[in-house]
Amino acid sequence: MRNIIKKYHFVLGVIGISFLQACTTVPVTDPIDPWEGMNRDILEFNDEVDRIILKPAAKGYQWITPEFLDVGISNFFSNLKDIGVSVNDFLQAKPKQGAMDSARFLVNSTVGVAGFVDVATMIDLPKHEEDFEQTLAVWGVPSGPYVVIPFLGPSSVRGIGGKVGDTALHPLTYTFFFGSTALSTGLSVGLRGTEIIDVRADFLDAETVAAEAAVDRYLFFRSAYMQRRQYLINDGAAQPLELEDMGDDESLYKDLEKKN
Repeated sequence: MRNIIKKYHFVLGVIGISFLQACTTVPVTDPIDPWEGMNRDILEFNDEVDRIILKPAAKGYQWITPEFLDVGISNFFSNLKDIGVSVNDFLQAKPKQGAMDSARFLVNSTVGVAGFVDVATMIDLPKHEEDFEQTLAVWGVPSGPYVVIPFLGPSSVRGIGGKVGDTALHPLTYTFFFGSTALSTGLSVGLRGTEIIDVRADFLDAETVAAEAAVDRYLFFRSAYMQRRQYLINDGAAQPLELEDMGDDESLYKDLEKKN
């Protein structure tokens, strides 16, 4: 009996070691990304989810949705986010911008028919991008290591806290958790799903640019994410992205930034 138990222990040990070795292991080359092996595995998982579910759904959505309606839907969800943008303006001690973004939300929610028409931009109330991660950065919270989140994509440890704050500031969060009926909850889920697919559909064209620009796709998205976050945190004062490990044509990245 003891021999049998020992054999089982040996087999389980071999299986455990094999499982650990199956995970991607890479030498740590960047102190900001100590979990690169794990992050690469998660990126592959996210890519599979995207290939099987999100990308086909986005292509179908793009095919059946007229361009004017697609623009209107994107405007609608962008208008909802302006609530969080306004709050973060004030949290970052930007009262003038906060007043402008609050006015933008009010104008688009009324004259702009619930945000489907971006009237605010027409009257010189430009769109700003402020989120809770930027607020945490302004408050002095360090970025922490780079991490790829399952289903959500590139982030940082600080970015995880930022996503929690953004979720708390998104109005659809409350229609989901505090909806009094199954209908309101179902509507919230449907709107969230539509928002995700709408964003993915907008990224379809830029995807080709990223594929052509990147020698190492993982490094491309890591660098693009980190540079983009610095750009937003510094209100446009960040340095240009270094592309030596991702390709020689800098114009490809600029095209990607414009499409985003």
